Amino acid sequence: MVGEDPPLLTAREIPTLVNARGYLPASWRQLLPRVAARRIDLADVEREWTAQLDAIAAEGLEVDHLDSHQHVHVFPGLCDVAIRLANARAIPAVRLTRSASDAPVGRVMRCLGNRFADRARAAGLRFPADAAGLDEAGRLDEPSVLAALARLAGTDAAVVELSGHPGNAVDPDRYRYAWDYRWGAELDALCSPAVRAAVDRHGFTLGTYRDLGRSAVGAGAT
Repeated sequence: MVGEDPPLLTAREIPTLVNARGYLPASWRQLLPRVAARRIDLADVEREWTAQLDAIAAEGLEVDHLDSHQHVHVFPGLCDVAIRLANARAIPAVRLTRSASDAPVGRVMRCLGNRFADRARAAGLRFPADAAGLDEAGRLDEPSVLAALARLAGTDAAVVELSGHPGNAVDPDRYRYAWDYRWGAELDALCSPAVRAAVDRHGFTLGTYRDLGRSAVGAGAT
C-alpha cells in the first residue's frame, strides 16, 4: 500500500490508493492520515491485496503468513482486510508489529499492534508472541542484535521474531530505495559468530513462519 514499487492494479481500479500519476503513498506517514480521515476505500485495499496474492499463487508459491511493507496491515480498517484475506486464503499466520520505544511513533505502533493481536487471535491466526527489529530498522548492527536477543530471551514469550533488512551492499537494485539503511552491515551482523553463539546461549531454536502451524494460536516460531 506504500513505497516505491507500483501497485498491480490500475488507478481506475483502486482510485483511493493512488495519486493522479498512479503512485501509492511514499510511506505510512502519508497513508495513515488518509486512513484516519476515511479517505481510503477498504474495497480498494482488498482488491489490490487480492491481486498481489493471486500473483503469488500464479507463480506456484505458498504463502505462510501475511505481512505488509512498513507494517500498514495493522492500521485501522486495513487490519480487518488482512485478517479476512488470511482466513479466506487459509493463510495461518500474520506478522505482528512490536515496539519497545516510548517515542510517539513507538507508542502508536505498540497500540496498533496490540489491537491487531487481539483481532488476529480472535480470528484463529498465529503470530510470534514478541518481536524486535522495528525500533532498530535499518541500523541493526551486531551490538543491537545481541541486545535484542537478550531482551527477547528475558521475556516469557515461547516464540519470538527478530526482523531485519540484510542485503548486498553493492546490489544495484538497492539504489531505488532511498531509506539510508545499512543493508550490508545488517547482513554482517546477522551472520556474525557472536550472534550465532548468542542464539545458542539463550536457547533459541531458529525457524520460520511455516513452523507456526505447530504452535498455539498467538505464538510463533521465527
